[in-house]
Amino acid sequence: MGLLTIGAFARAAGLTPKALRLYGRVGVLAPAAVDPESGYRLYDPRQVPLARLVAQLRRIGMPLAQIRAVCDLEPAAAAEAVTAYWRQVSVDTAARARLASLLVDHLSEGSATMSRTNRTVAVRYAAGCDTGTVRDSNEDVAYASDRLLAVADGVRGPGGGAASAAAVDALTALDLTDGPAVDLLTTLAGAVTDADRVVRELATDDHQPATTLTALLRSGTHLALVHVGDTRAYLLRDGELSLLTQDHTWVQAQVDQGRLDRDEAGAHPQRALLVRALGGGQQVEADLALRAALPGDRYLLCSDGLWAVVDRAALFSTLSAAADPEHAVRDLVAAARAAGAPDNIACVVADVVAV
Repeated sequence: MGLLTIGAFARAAGLTPKALRLYGRVGVLAPAAVDPESGYRLYDPRQVPLARLVAQLRRIGMPLAQIRAVCDLEPAAAAEAVTAYWRQVSVDTAARARLASLLVDHLSEGSATMSRTNRTVAVRYAAGCDTGTVRDSNEDVAYASDRLLAVADGVRGPGGGAASAAAVDALTALDLTDGPAVDLLTTLAGAVTDADRVVRELATDDHQPATTLTALLRSGTHLALVHVGDTRAYLLRDGELSLLTQDHTWVQAQVDQGRLDRDEAGAHPQRALLVRALGGGQQVEADLALRAALPGDRYLLCSDGLWAVVDRAALFSTLSAAADPEHAVRDLVAAARAAGAPDNIACVVADVVAV
C-alpha cells in the first residue's frame, strides 16, 4: 500500500487533520513525506498504530513532550511511564478534588438558586468563527458540545493560531467522559494546566506562542467556568445580560486601580496587552468558578473581535432577539462585520433547556 494523504490517514487513525498537523509541528508524529510541489503531507499506513497511541495518551491528558518520550520506549517501559504519569496526576489533583467537593457542598446548602436546578437539563449550542474584514489569517477557535463550550484567541504572531487550537484541543478530551459535579472544578483545572503545557511546547528558540481561553464544562445542572485572558463569558438570564469574566489586560488592571476610567481604557493604545495568557508568564493563572445551569439561560463566549466592536447594548439586543443559538451566532458575527471587524471573531452561544 502506498502513502496516504492526511485526510485518508486521519480517517484510518480516528484523528482529525488538525490534530495531525499539530502533532507534526511538535515532533510527535511527523508525516512520512511531504510533496515538494503541493506541500501535501503524506503518511505511511504503518504509522496508524503510533497515531492511535498518541491519541489515547492525549485523552488521558499527557503533555505532548511526555508523549514524545513514551512513544520512543519499548512497550513495557512505556507502560511504566504511563503508570508513573497517572500516579503523579492523581497526587496533584487529590487536594483540589477535596476542596472542590467542599465548595460544591457549601454553595448547594440553602441556596434558592441551586434548588431550582433539581431537574434534568440539556444544552442547545452553536459556534462560529470569522476572519473579519482586515486580517488575512485566523487565530481564533470556537468549540461547542453538550458538555463543553470553549473560545480561544491566539496572540497575534508566529504560532498564535496553533496555540489557540492546541489549547482547545487539550480540553476536548473532557467531552469523552461525564464525571460527577464535585469533580468539575478539579477536572477543568487539570485540563487547563495541560493546555498551558501544550502551548508552551510550541515555543521556538525566539518565540513563545500564547493564547487566551474561556470555557464552560457541564455536569448535570452544574457548570464550571475557567478563564484566562480577554476572551469573555456572558450570561443572559431573566432579561439581564451579565459579564461573568474579568479581562486579564493591562488596561483593566489600571481601571481596577483607579488610574484609568472605562472610556480611557476603551481608547487606550495598549488595551489589548494581556497580563495573563496560556503560554505566558511563569505558570498559568486561571480564574475558576462554579455556576448553576438554569433552564432559560443563554450563555455567550466570545473573543475580543466581537465584544470590542459590538457594545453591551447591542450584544443584549441581539442575544435577546435570536430564536436559537444558530441565529444568535450568525447575527453576532454579522454585527461585528458591520462594525468593521478589524480582528478575528469567535463566539459560542448555548441555551440551557429543561428536558
